[in-house]
Amino acid sequence: MTARIDKRKNSDLRRIKVTRGYLDYPAGSVLIECGNTKVIVTAIIEDGVPPHQKGKGEGWLTAEYNMLPGSSNERIKRERFKVSGRTMEIQRLIGRALRMAVDLSALGERTITIDADVIQADGGTRTASITGAYIALRDAINKLIKAGKLISSPLREQIAAVSVGIVKGQAMLDLCYEEDSGADADMNIIMTKSGKIVEIQGTAEKQAFDKKEFDALYQLAEKGLKEIFIVQDRA
Repeated sequence: MTARIDKRKNSDLRRIKVTRGYLDYPAGSVLIECGNTKVIVTAIIEDGVPPHQKGKGEGWLTAEYNMLPGSSNERIKRERFKVSGRTMEIQRLIGRALRMAVDLSALGERTITIDADVIQADGGTRTASITGAYIALRDAINKLIKAGKLISSPLREQIAAVSVGIVKGQAMLDLCYEEDSGADADMNIIMTKSGKIVEIQGTAEKQAFDKKEFDALYQLAEKGLKEIFIVQDRA
């Protein structure tokens, strides 16, 4: 077995810490820490919907993702006027994933915006963003219910995300940056608490992988996600 950088077993998650209500003003906010990766995620609910949703009698959920300048060992330039392809891809992923968790028809004509701001990156920023976003979203929805603006919760099912990869020929769970950047193959897996797949992103970086290796990665992800759902519930 290859020794991991932080001495974890191949099947171990990094330590996850969730701080709810991290910011005072958003309806829902968390600081989620997965190892050395730290992301502030907020959920803000506003009346009204985008033009493409008007007249449908249902709400909308969208997401924005950013890496702050000091989040890496080299300064990340702010994307002030045009977001990069990577940023666009990640924020669309976050939005798609969280929309699966919400019955938009039960939300009313409201827009939920998820903002994920990476303040320190060490791999798994998109999976940490999705896992933290669900908690922030649930807090925001609960505030609407307490305020009498919703009768019941439009949340359908709990979701979370985790990364897995093949590093030096071995399947590993929850990759840090150094492992991810040197992986033969990696995947991000998003699932519901009942075990249904929301999305799988998988890429062979250095060499193709077979079904046996895919199954090993998938089983690792399932194990990790069961533990992450427990962390979400405790939070």
